[in-house]
Amino acid sequence: MEELAEFGTLVFVVAAGFSLLLLTSKVTERLAVPAPALFLLGAGVASTLFPQLSEHLSILTVERIATVALLVILLDGGMHVGLRRFRSAAFPIASLGIFGTFGTAAIVAVGAHALLDFDWTTSFILGAALAPTDPAVMFSVLGNREVGGRTGTILEGESGANDPVGIALMIGILEFATGAGASAWVIAEEFAVEMVVGLAVGVAGGLLLLRLMRVSLPNAGLYPLRVLVAGGVVYGAASAVGGSGFLAVFVTGLIVGDARAPYKGEIERFHTALASLAEVTVFVALGLTIDLADLFSGGEWFDGFVITLLLALVARPLVVGLLLLPVRLRVGERMFVMLGGLKGAVPILLAAFALLAGVDGAGRIYNVVFVVVALSILQGATFPLLARRLRVPMREVDPEPWDVSIRLRDEPRDIRRFVARAGARAVGARIRVLPLGEHTWISLVISDGTARPPRGSYTIEAGDEILAISREDDAALRRLFEGAA
Repeated sequence: MEELAEFGTLVFVVAAGFSLLLLTSKVTERLAVPAPALFLLGAGVASTLFPQLSEHLSILTVERIATVALLVILLDGGMHVGLRRFRSAAFPIASLGIFGTFGTAAIVAVGAHALLDFDWTTSFILGAALAPTDPAVMFSVLGNREVGGRTGTILEGESGANDPVGIALMIGILEFATGAGASAWVIAEEFAVEMVVGLAVGVAGGLLLLRLMRVSLPNAGLYPLRVLVAGGVVYGAASAVGGSGFLAVFVTGLIVGDARAPYKGEIERFHTALASLAEVTVFVALGLTIDLADLFSGGEWFDGFVITLLLALVARPLVVGLLLLPVRLRVGERMFVMLGGLKGAVPILLAAFALLAGVDGAGRIYNVVFVVVALSILQGATFPLLARRLRVPMREVDPEPWDVSIRLRDEPRDIRRFVARAGARAVGARIRVLPLGEHTWISLVISDGTARPPRGSYTIEAGDEILAISREDDAALRRLFEGAA
């Protein structure tokens, strides 16, 4: 009985803590502070005031938490981007994901050595840890906003693509730093193998999962779980044969992201919620391993502040600006991508790698990463203002808490749904004059929460939801009702 009581107390404390963290989402609606910053700093304050909270949380545990969390986040991020959007910006995503990661790591390493007197080995470890950006932080910072056009796709795709690259780079540097007999050539060879094998396993896993997603299961709740389990299988298979499991999971997510499959909406909602939980967990875990009193007394906060400025004002703008030169973007969009890299779960994971490897200065690296991640997340609060100043299209995505659905035995291929946007051609026009084509019929219009019959005399208004049956080009209809992307 005593054991049950102790375990019940533990469950109560954890559940109450997560409930409190979820309530902070209401705070972030009113204050320009991203939720991950509150999770990170709140856990750090709690660990400082109550040191017993972190007594049973080792760095190895944090590393495992971050690994599982990143697996979930990358799978969801890949599905969110989808293969169709990825193809529209494949070149900038790939170049930023690979060469941008290497370039950013190199500039941070040189700056840390020159400005803060880190030795070269520690500098390159710090650079590798801070080079990747984070998809979960990007989605959390944007909240219910959506960056339009290729700009949003580039930022989201890059944040998923550079994580596996950064992890592989860190592993190679740690092998070199710990004297594991790895030369620069061996590290480069291992990196190439990890990327190629991870890509191959991810493609194979994604194609296989596409087929499995159409196999019926006895319960609707099993469909999201099947995709999650498949992500774990893909990660484990790629890692077992020497590939990047994280790259494989991200690629699998990309491939199934645009798939039409049974219970696809439930699958996406489940994985988005799970990725949010993973994000909260990993930031709380990092915060609990940090003693803020030691951090400020030791001076690592100043090191982190300097590195944050170096990243935000020099390393990322320089590297990303050069790599985006061949890409057709407006000046404002180009600047937004250059200033848009946010740090999160991956630097936490990589800093934990350094601690577990026992390299010199690993404790200092871990503390500096904490400061940089916290400041980087706070930097994300400026994104909406930055988008307005640079004239980057960003729209509010209104929440849709009520789901009106009809379950069908077979897949309805020709049903379309649009939300009329101000400025679109259809807004202000009557249904009877819309150029819908011979194979399109509007079946329902929902205006201000009221379902209306689609009479020809009805005038489309901004915010109306239009349900249509159509065999016409989806892109043309989307432009008609929602305007240009």
